[in-house]
Amino acid sequence: MARRPKRSHNGGPPLDEYKGPPWGKGDPYIFLAWQAAHAKAWKAPSHEVMLLRMAERLGLTYEEYTLEILERGRHLGHEDADRISAIKAARKRRRAHRLD
Repeated sequence: MARRPKRSHNGGPPLDEYKGPPWGKGDPYIFLAWQAAHAKAWKAPSHEVMLLRMAERLGLTYEEYTLEILERGRHLGHEDADRISAIKAARKRRRAHRLD
């Protein structure tokens, strides 16, 4: 009869110095599922997701940030505060113009 895992055990692969198959004494399917989940969790995000995160960090929309890359050919950073504030000011002017 197999022992039940402790209450705080998450069902992952063993972490001790075991000299057997990589999945330990348990089910190989669980090991392979954990291995696949780990690879998926640490997979690098797509280019679009990275651009979206960078735009959000700078306070711009994805479209504004992408347009800046296409027009100027360079990625904006925190050191480009003047350019970022100019983009935000243009956004306010466009929004006010649409309301008229």
